[in-house]
Amino acid sequence: MRGSGARHQRRAHDGRCTMAQQETSRRVRYAVVGAGNLTQVAILPAFQHAEENSELVAIISSDKEKRDVLQRQYGVEHVGDYGEYEQVLRESRADAVYIVLPNTMHRGFTERAARVGVHVLCEKPMATSVEDCEAMIRVTNDNDVKLMIAYRLHFEEANLQAIELVRSGRLGDPRMLSAVLTQQVREGDIRTNTGLGGGALLDEGPYPINAARYLFRDEPREVFAYTSGGDSRFHGVDATAFALMRFPNGRVAQFGISHEASAVSSYRLVGTEGDLLVQHGFGYGTDIEHALTVGGKTQTRTFKNSDQFAPELIYFSRCVLEDREPEPNGIEGLADVRVIVALQESARTGRPVKLAPFEKPKRPTLEQLIVKPAVEPPEPVNAPAPAQG
Repeated sequence: MRGSGARHQRRAHDGRCTMAQQETSRRVRYAVVGAGNLTQVAILPAFQHAEENSELVAIISSDKEKRDVLQRQYGVEHVGDYGEYEQVLRESRADAVYIVLPNTMHRGFTERAARVGVHVLCEKPMATSVEDCEAMIRVTNDNDVKLMIAYRLHFEEANLQAIELVRSGRLGDPRMLSAVLTQQVREGDIRTNTGLGGGALLDEGPYPINAARYLFRDEPREVFAYTSGGDSRFHGVDATAFALMRFPNGRVAQFGISHEASAVSSYRLVGTEGDLLVQHGFGYGTDIEHALTVGGKTQTRTFKNSDQFAPELIYFSRCVLEDREPEPNGIEGLADVRVIVALQESARTGRPVKLAPFEKPKRPTLEQLIVKPAVEPPEPVNAPAPAQG
């Protein structure tokens, strides 16, 4: 990595407003880019819970049937394909885009939005290389627009309460984190294709990596990984990965992720005085459970299923309207991608990979909590779920 996080984060404040800032009023106007399963079952429905400051004004997709059906379903005036991207942004007077595209397309569509003065909310992983992440940060800074990476768990109660438990000292000094995130991916899903940035490390890796970073409130210094290619569903990608991360002060994290295993989503944080088990901790559309054990006594708590995507929209819109830097900004996305790239190198070489010190001055806290009721996911159009039914 070249330079520190602080240098990447530097912005020019010369008193000028971007096109987006000039046109933004009470609600931030969003164009959603990409109409896959996540968009249709979670992101588009979330606008009903984010209407306090967010408005859906355009949908961009390469699939005409999706465009036609979703345009009618959500009553948006403006739709278009990827080649009409800038035109749709101009005609819809979009203030921001929410990019929900294959990983290899994140950089290009971020750059195109920034160059017409539109803020960017981008799904994770931020990109597939450190160089692409740095380019995304640079272009948004140069064009004075905001960049946020869609870390929905930075606004979700169970995960924020886990952070608060660490901060409170109830677990003592956190020492170890162990996580499992697995599913059976259907044949033909983009996650099985190397050309689209597929593979377990890029798709599932950001969740345990990010959790370790926000629970330890630190950055790993050395990583090691094993990966396997999987069965005939997978084309040049890692189907399964097991990784170790060494943090400062003797802290370690491990995780197992897979696209060819029964569905599991959990992590356990062990401290010197107690431990916290979080079940279903990385997912959405389900309750999340805490089992906190201190002094040999276990307390359980259930966090009811909630809309995890409306809070992202509300928070990012507040940042746009109030001219504040988002907490999960481009530096946060880069921090995870540089770890993923190091894990990929380790898996190739069979050796541990050291990481340079990295500065991330702001991390998620309970102050970012936004709770909205769960949505009923609609039946998607030409967008099957990634996991096998």
